[in-house]
Amino acid sequence: MRIIITGASGRMGQMLIRAVVQAQGAAELVGATERASAPSIGKDAGVMLGLDALGVNITDNLANCGAADVLIDFTSPEACLNHARFVADHNMAMVIGTTGFDVDQQAELDAILKDSPTVVAANYSVGVNLALNLIQQAAAVLNADYDAEIYEAHHKHKVDAPSGTALAMGKALAAGRDVKLDDVAVYSREGITGARESGSIGFSVVRGGNIVGDHKAMFIADEERIEINHFASDRMVFAKGAVRAALWLKAQRAGRYDMQDVLGLK
Repeated sequence: MRIIITGASGRMGQMLIRAVVQAQGAAELVGATERASAPSIGKDAGVMLGLDALGVNITDNLANCGAADVLIDFTSPEACLNHARFVADHNMAMVIGTTGFDVDQQAELDAILKDSPTVVAANYSVGVNLALNLIQQAAAVLNADYDAEIYEAHHKHKVDAPSGTALAMGKALAAGRDVKLDDVAVYSREGITGARESGSIGFSVVRGGNIVGDHKAMFIADEERIEINHFASDRMVFAKGAVRAALWLKAQRAGRYDMQDVLGLK
C-alpha cells in the first residue's frame, strides 16, 4: 500500500510516518507534504525523524509525490478539502482524521469524495472505537432516568471544542437512546441555568498542558454512576490506527466508512 502523508512535519504527521515505517512492508511512504513556509521542505522524511533516509523529500506540492493508493490527512478543514480534490482527481483512497469542519465544509468534502473509498473518524484509537460501541450499548439500557455527561481534556494547542471524539461519544450515546444529538446536546452552562432538562447530554471541555486525550461518558442516577473512560498516553495509538484503516481500504469499494467498519464492530 503506497501512502502519502500530509502535514508531515507536525506532531501527528511525524507519528504517521513512523507508523508507516513500522508497518514492515505492508505500507510504503511515497510522499510527504507540508505548507510552503515550513522549514522541513526539502528534507528527507526519515532523516527528519532521526531514522534512516526513506528517499522521500517533504514537498509543498502533492504533484511532486509518487503515485499512491491512499492519502492520510490530519491537517485543517481548508487544507483537507484541497487534499481531497487531489485524491478524487487521482482515483485514490483517503483516510481523514481532520476535525472542525463546519456544515458547508462537510457537505463539500462529502461531494468531492463521493466516488472515493474514504475512512473518516474523529479518533483512530482501537480503544476509543470499542468505547463508542460500549457507550451506545449502555445508552440503550440506561435511559433518560440516567443523566448523561461527556467530558474531554486535550492539550492547550487544540483549536476545536468539543473534540471530535467527544462529539462521536455524544452521537453514540444519542443513537443508543434513539434521539438526535443536536436535539439534546448542552455545550455550555453559565449563570442561572435552571434545573437540568431530562434527557439532555452535557459536554465539559478542558484545555491545558500536553494532555494527549482524555474522554469520559458518564451515566448518572441518584443511586449509582456508570463511567466509560478512555485515556490516551501516546499519540502513536492514533497513527497506528490510521495506517490500519489505510490498509483496510485497499479492498473496499467507493464509499464513506469509519473505524467501526474497519474493526468489524458494525
